Amino acid sequence: NREKEFWKRSFEEMSISREQAHDILMKYMKGEAYIQHSYAVEAIMKGIAKRLAPEEEEFWGIVGLLHDLDEEHCDWKNHPEVHGSTSVEILKKEGVDDKVLHDAICAHNPKCGVKAKTNLQYAVLAADPMSGFVKAVAQIYPDKKIASVKHKSVMKRFNEMRFAAGANRDYMESIEFTKLSLDDLIDIALEEMGKISDILGL
Repeated sequence: NREKEFWKRSFEEMSISREQAHDILMKYMKGEAYIQHSYAVEAIMKGIAKRLAPEEEEFWGIVGLLHDLDEEHCDWKNHPEVHGSTSVEILKKEGVDDKVLHDAICAHNPKCGVKAKTNLQYAVLAADPMSGFVKAVAQIYPDKKIASVKHKSVMKRFNEMRFAAGANRDYMESIEFTKLSLDDLIDIALEEMGKISDILGL
């Protein structure tokens, strides 16, 4: 299987450790909310990897951790097309020249010109908005805790288009291009974000 061989090879040649990735994140990201979001997407990505690519769990987590690396270093609000490619420039400057990592980071923002094609790319495209969506659902509970959030509540709000209108439903549903369903993604997000709820302030 060519795809399996490709992933095995790229994982063996993984150019960055989680510790190195975290150091880079801390160097370029200062906003607490951005950092918490990065941790949340990392957690979801690792949860997805457990189902789709268990031997690559750390690498998938790194993609999640670094997906918004350029958040404070580009004018993404006015020029969304630079969000992603600027992260790649930062990583190259830091000596991280890993095309699989670069393409996955870019794929979470299709506006920068990279369309998701692999399971890894679809995973980060879906995990990014799901992390924020689950947080938004938690915020409407009296205790604002993710432990209070039930799967059916997330799905109910998902179908209310006015709720968290900025969370891209199409991107979340793109998880279905992998072997997983939207229901699976919700379960993974609740479970994995729940494990680090203290770090996320949830």
